[in-house]
Amino acid sequence: MATISSHIAVMTFPFSSHPSALLNLVRRLAASAPTVRFSFLSTAKSNQAIFSGKQYDNIKPYDVSDGLPEGGGSRGEGRLLVDRYILSIWWRNGCDAMGVPWIALWIGGPCSLSIHIHTDPIRSTVGDTGMAQNAEQTLKFIPGMSKIQISDLPEGIVDHLEMPIAHALHIMGLKLPGATAVVLNSYEEIDLTIITDLKTKLKKVLSVGPSTLTSSSPSKPDESGCLPWLDKHKAASVAYISFGTILVPPPSELAALAEAIEASGVPYLWSLPDHLRHHLPQGFVERTSTRGMIVSWAPQLQVLAHTSVGIHITHSGWNSVLESISYAVPMICRPFFADNMLNCRMVEDVWEIGVRVEDGILTKSGTMKAIELLLFNDKGKK
Repeated sequence: MATISSHIAVMTFPFSSHPSALLNLVRRLAASAPTVRFSFLSTAKSNQAIFSGKQYDNIKPYDVSDGLPEGGGSRGEGRLLVDRYILSIWWRNGCDAMGVPWIALWIGGPCSLSIHIHTDPIRSTVGDTGMAQNAEQTLKFIPGMSKIQISDLPEGIVDHLEMPIAHALHIMGLKLPGATAVVLNSYEEIDLTIITDLKTKLKKVLSVGPSTLTSSSPSKPDESGCLPWLDKHKAASVAYISFGTILVPPPSELAALAEAIEASGVPYLWSLPDHLRHHLPQGFVERTSTRGMIVSWAPQLQVLAHTSVGIHITHSGWNSVLESISYAVPMICRPFFADNMLNCRMVEDVWEIGVRVEDGILTKSGTMKAIELLLFNDKGKK
């Protein structure tokens, strides 16, 4: 092994796609800089998942606390576990205190990053009346945000300021101007006005995305045979359904979506965890078996790249949006939380490459309208 010339500590937010996105970037940096050692700090669960079966000469994982009591305590899920981790992290101000240069990777879109940097001006503009009273007000005072509404903002920007994650993101927005550079999982042309504005507020902005297009092979093989199944269908005819790894629609919406898919007659590939299938209408799987496929996991990038996929029904998380854009797949968005609403607004009203489901909720009639518009209507083809 080459003599180590320098050492970089890599600290990740160990949830959702954050660790794998950061490791993907570090993996490329490590290959280009073999004399640099990278220490990858994350929770044991996260490290085990992304480093399983993989070894790198100059990247070594180190486990840090997940914020739960030693040897006990509920593991928690979703936002609860995220909040516990945020409250426990020890490195928030470490780099500043030690005078160490630091670089931040933002795996979301430029729009959501801009929101966190402009949090205080947004609060000053909205005042004390809160989100509910200003839901339709636009952020035209922020470059590139003229179509973004107050109702599109993540929790904690206007209301619920006491939430740990909201507080941490606010602090992040205030500290980012001190970073040596901010790396974006995006490309400049998609949000040129926003990125140009960010460059006036940050020392250096580096757009290196979409990162998933430079990732290694899928984390798991296509054991369910999604790709051979897609080979049997006509171009741009299949509805691909996936809502990410954190949240899924409530049972009533899963049932409504299934009813819409069945009534529309479209072929579908649905990535749905096994433990949620009992929420589907009785007999749905059997009645649609000749034109549908339900799997517990799908190789999303390869699926979206397939010519038979015509629409992506999604939560509008940033990776999913970028991947859909990369392969020119229109989106039907059902946003949940965090940056989902912002991304959905950009998809529908700024880029005009998809639609939000009616009232933001999956209903049989609203979903059928969206499918009809994107798959069979001239506007959808455009």
